[in-house]
Amino acid sequence: MDSGTLFFLAPLGSITALIFAYIFHKRMVSQDEGDELMREIAKSVRTGAMAYLKEQYKAVLVFFIFAFIFIGFLSFVLKVQSYWTPFAFITGGFFSGLAGFIGMNTATKANSRTANAAKTSLDKALKVAFRSGAVMGLTVVGLGLLDISVWFMILRKFYGNNFHIITTTMLSFGMGASAQALFARVGGGIFTKAADVGADLVGKVESNIPEDDPRNPAVIADNVGDNVGDVAGMGADLYESYCGSILSAAALGAAASVSLSLSSGTSFNLIILPMIIAAIGIAASVVGIYLVKTREGADQMHLMESLNKGIDISSLIIAVLAFFVIKFLLHNTGINYINIWVSMIVGLFAGIMIGKVTEYYTSFAFKPTKFIAEQSKTGPATVILAGLGESMTSTGFVVLIVSAAIVLSYLFSSGFDIANISLGLYGIAISAVGMLSTLGITLATDAYGPIADNAGGNAQMSRQKEEVRERTDALDALGNTTAATGKGFAIGSAALTALALLASYIEEIRVALMRIADKTNGIITIEKETYRLTSQEIAKLDIVSLMNMYSIHLLNFRVLVGIFIGAMMPFLFSGLTIKAVGRAAGKMVEEVRRQFRDIKGIMEGTVKPDYAKCVSISAKAAEKEMILPAVLAVVTPIVAGLILGLSGVMGMLAGALGSGFVLAVMMANAGGAWDNAKKYVESGEHGGKNTPNHIAAVIGDTVGDPLKDTAGPSLNILIKLMSMVAIVTAGLIASFSLF
Repeated sequence: MDSGTLFFLAPLGSITALIFAYIFHKRMVSQDEGDELMREIAKSVRTGAMAYLKEQYKAVLVFFIFAFIFIGFLSFVLKVQSYWTPFAFITGGFFSGLAGFIGMNTATKANSRTANAAKTSLDKALKVAFRSGAVMGLTVVGLGLLDISVWFMILRKFYGNNFHIITTTMLSFGMGASAQALFARVGGGIFTKAADVGADLVGKVESNIPEDDPRNPAVIADNVGDNVGDVAGMGADLYESYCGSILSAAALGAAASVSLSLSSGTSFNLIILPMIIAAIGIAASVVGIYLVKTREGADQMHLMESLNKGIDISSLIIAVLAFFVIKFLLHNTGINYINIWVSMIVGLFAGIMIGKVTEYYTSFAFKPTKFIAEQSKTGPATVILAGLGESMTSTGFVVLIVSAAIVLSYLFSSGFDIANISLGLYGIAISAVGMLSTLGITLATDAYGPIADNAGGNAQMSRQKEEVRERTDALDALGNTTAATGKGFAIGSAALTALALLASYIEEIRVALMRIADKTNGIITIEKETYRLTSQEIAKLDIVSLMNMYSIHLLNFRVLVGIFIGAMMPFLFSGLTIKAVGRAAGKMVEEVRRQFRDIKGIMEGTVKPDYAKCVSISAKAAEKEMILPAVLAVVTPIVAGLILGLSGVMGMLAGALGSGFVLAVMMANAGGAWDNAKKYVESGEHGGKNTPNHIAAVIGDTVGDPLKDTAGPSLNILIKLMSMVAIVTAGLIASFSLF
């Protein structure tokens, strides 16, 4: 078997993922949905979620139409991009949105079935919820790898072995995926947190009623929000991370081949390697999914071990099989295949370690969250201070893990030759692919969370027996931890992917210069210096030479200004999204108070609240408030590039990566810890429910809600979207910037 035949493992793996996603979906749908009231509640949540998603996609469609026209202008009029770029952009956005839709459609059907399964046993409920979450995970990796595989085959038909053009063109559909992901994350985050904060503050704190109580007018909106934010939003988020890591690795593989004067066959092997690793990851994830099970009465530690067992075995399978694939593709090529394999293992291990750190800082099985819960004895201020302190501390460990992964993957892949930049950067990209290779199962553990949460809400609202609620509460508490772990994993993988995209940006600059050289007979002007270089000569320049031509170094004022602008962007973006949640939550609080005050019989349970009104408030707020942050993320790299030039953009991307990564980790861990501290108090610790300690913990949770579910997880998309926009517009900036 040759490498050309081996490539077809990628489309085969993607189809396998979609087949198993379909199987899990069919098995879930075949489960009993429960009694009439359970079905009615589930239908309300599903109807609200689908109605919101429909409106969100309408708004996103308008953006994509304008973006398509703009990219088409770059491609067909200015001719600074490939003719294929606008179409690649559209497919990236379409499949990202489709993955989110399928995942959310499954989740909204699974919640009542999970609650009904909890009548039988904890294990059955876990399997229904987890395998429903697996539909999301397998759909994301299946559609992502299918899109990449098909585009690679199409572009090879037209460009042959011109791998520079092929890989940089393919990068452009990452922009479509990133744009869709940002709308999904920001819009879904605003929706869910407006409802959650309103439901908690008025329901739990002011009215002293339980969580998910059917008397709370915001309860359906809260359940809808879990799906549009934590299922559709997270799915679109990790879809673009997954694709971005594979595409950047492919682009850097093509660059390494040119720099090292490797054969076209070796170049092909370096490009398809990340796709094959992804295909192996799909198979391993399916095996791991089937291994997740538990016993009746299991505590949080055992439930977490059940999920970790599936992830750990999947990781082991990938590690073993990837060794043989890398050896097959790279032996006798002059590249040390063992070193490339070790770089992949470094990323795989780093992903697991980030999950462990996040679990430690957010699960109430460990000291940090217990400490936060203990501070509820002295009021909400100390709860908030404790959460901020613990989350800030947690960033150190995550940053050290990612930094170690970068250093080790670079050193191993470069053969411990620091000057071998091309292979070193390729190793970092392969490390990111390794980290995301288990996405089929790791995303399942994340999507499982909102399903379990909604199952608990369904059990509460349909007044199921106490043992049913206890089982769904156990799954829900675990879901809080897996959601926090998933966010940490997403942020960590985003850091590695964004770093690889930085290097890919240089490759896009190379291609832009090649186009300019072809149009000007080899005469190009950079930083007021004139060069005579053919496109073939530009193709052979190493990355350092290209960076030196554009004065990309810290003494260039444009780079410094770019760093400051980039470092500011995550804070500006987070401020806008948190304020948006605050405004929407304020309207929700007023509406819930109005209904409690004006609609007689709600508190007695004799009259139904107006759930639809609360859903409408969240939906309208999300549709309106998501526009400005998303547009800002797209426009800033273009404006900065036109004013500061390509070197300024490079600084901006580096600044955004540095500050955005750390800020995202802090906010995600703070919110997760506050949430589980509240759960810990509600389990009976420190006085339990309906006490001043409980109120203090709830207030901490409401502060953390927009941090962990809106601003924090959106930042990893922000830094990648800015990189993708910079890549797509590199030709424009190279041709028309002021400097």
